[in-house]
Amino acid sequence: MKQADMVAIVTGGSRGIGAAIARKLAREGAEVVIVYRNNQQQAEHVVADIIRQGGKAEAYAADVTQEQEVRQLLDEVAQRHGHIDILINNAGVFEGRPLGEVDADHIARVFDGNMGSMLLMTRHALPFFPARGGRIVNLSSNLIYSPRIGTAIYSASKAAVSVLTHAYALELGPRGITVNAVAPAMTETDMTAATPPARREAVANGTPLGRVARPEDIADVVAFLASDDARWITGRTLLTDGGLTAAL
Repeated sequence: MKQADMVAIVTGGSRGIGAAIARKLAREGAEVVIVYRNNQQQAEHVVADIIRQGGKAEAYAADVTQEQEVRQLLDEVAQRHGHIDILINNAGVFEGRPLGEVDADHIARVFDGNMGSMLLMTRHALPFFPARGGRIVNLSSNLIYSPRIGTAIYSASKAAVSVLTHAYALELGPRGITVNAVAPAMTETDMTAATPPARREAVANGTPLGRVARPEDIADVVAFLASDDARWITGRTLLTDGGLTAAL
């Protein structure tokens, strides 16, 4: 198992891509810490599912945009497990608005949810990474390369995630910690369930593979970056969009 005896934290791990990542890492042997904000029932379901399949998992409630809650979460995880080997910054928020409706609250909410949570979790997890190093994987978006009307603030917040991914890879490389990001396009989750059928069909038809991504498609890439197989990849954002985004 590629993550045997590793302790992995997955924020936003109660549903969608995060739940798929948690399940994948558990199958690879990691002890998975699922972090959720409100979805206790869903988080407990994912934990129970992992345990039923022979894996190890537990759930913690925390708002990862709040520094005090992040500190408390990481202290509790470190006290229980002794260290942290893998950090998956998956928690985020999608909120689209046209330019005329953008205000300070919208900007703060989207940037705090996407970039701010990643920054807080990364900063406060660092003391608990062992001397041998570790893996940090962040969730970005294909929209950093091809934003759509109404997604400007969201796309900018995810672009900030990719910039920080590169910058912190440079800073943390001497500690043996790799920092990477994945950039999915539309994925079949409850967050995209309300997408108009015409838009969903357009995305599916725009990929060479002819479909929208499933959470497992993204989770497999994340798990690869969190493994020793990806030891020579750092500071990169991997476009995991099924070929949807036009060549850069």
